[in-house]
Amino acid sequence: MYKVLVIAYYFPPLGLSGVQRTLKLCKYMKDYNWEPTVITTGKTGYYAHDDSMLKEAENAKIITVRTSARDVNSLLARFGTIKMPSEFIRKMFSLISKTFFIPDNKKSWAKMAYQTAAEILKKEKYDLIFISIPPFSVFGSCLKLGEEFNIPVFTDYRDLWFSNQFRFFITPYHKFRHKKMEEALVRKVDKILVTNRYAKEQMLFDYPFLNFKDVIIAPHGYDSEDFKNISIERENRDKLVIGYSGIFYETVTPTYFLLAFKKLTQNRPDVAANIELHFIGDLRSKNRKLINKLGLHQYVHEFGYMNHKEAIRKLMNCDILWVMLGRNKNSFHVAPGKLFEYFASRKPIIACADEGAITRNAVDYGASIVTEPDNVEQIMNAIIKMYEDFKNDSLPIPDEEFIAKHDRKFIAQQITKEFQFYLKED
Repeated sequence: MYKVLVIAYYFPPLGLSGVQRTLKLCKYMKDYNWEPTVITTGKTGYYAHDDSMLKEAENAKIITVRTSARDVNSLLARFGTIKMPSEFIRKMFSLISKTFFIPDNKKSWAKMAYQTAAEILKKEKYDLIFISIPPFSVFGSCLKLGEEFNIPVFTDYRDLWFSNQFRFFITPYHKFRHKKMEEALVRKVDKILVTNRYAKEQMLFDYPFLNFKDVIIAPHGYDSEDFKNISIERENRDKLVIGYSGIFYETVTPTYFLLAFKKLTQNRPDVAANIELHFIGDLRSKNRKLINKLGLHQYVHEFGYMNHKEAIRKLMNCDILWVMLGRNKNSFHVAPGKLFEYFASRKPIIACADEGAITRNAVDYGASIVTEPDNVEQIMNAIIKMYEDFKNDSLPIPDEEFIAKHDRKFIAQQITKEFQFYLKED
């Protein structure tokens, strides 16, 4: 087997969507003659932990090396799972972090990851290094391993760096430093992976010295094994259940959807009375306050954070799924990972977003209604249309060929082929 050293801060038992891409890739690499060793963080404080995904990594026999440092999450390790703060507090902490840490507050862990990787590479031969970012500090710390040990380095951008949709530069100096740091690293890395065409175009625009082959598109996906033997448990099959999975932050907000549903209760109470809204994941206190202010509590069912398998089961018990991405300067190149699990569910989707990766995928899926993210009238009409289709047993049917292309096993095959091609060319 070929051997790949994977460096990824976000890995089980940490929860939320950031860990799944690397976990699932490593899970299926062995099927294509690549054995991964993952260097990840030790015990940390974090908003969510998922023992089911940790068990999945263990069952897949993924070699995992854990190393701790003095980053913020490691210092909070004794608190375990930490309650997500209010959006105001979260933004304050983010502002402080962005002011004093360039590129991010994981620099301490990135140095430890480099030292751990160097020790491993002194003892064992690896064919390739694979760095998952963010955190972006690990890119700078671990890229030099390639030169020191004469090993190619691939970097996987789960989210973009300089052109990140939520990036805010405190001063022109901060903007300059981030751009120069990323440019220097991009010049040296052997291959860059991004999640969609829009992200690739942004990278080529930001760094014109890159050529088309330097940036590989490896989309988000779903693991078909997660959808096997799912029990459907519904008390009332007559009501339309609209589900949302995930958390709300920054411009990702339920506000406009809730306002649209409030309008529905006024304009079409007969329709609203036959709909349930299911939220899978932590709702912020301000979201609950809005629900109560609008008088929608009777329609809303909140399930809180669930492990990944339980969240999938809840999705499969919905009739319609909803996803949104608010207006933001660089939101066009964002397509959240959960969207692809929506696709795997084969449920119709209401997608509230501006033109970009998320709406392109939703259209290609073939069973979606797309609206502007903040257009209350459009969102209300989309709900009505889905309800009418539901009652008439004529909900849209998705494109199976499109779904098949986003199976994690297929994506792992494509990525390992890129590994092979590069080694052959090199």
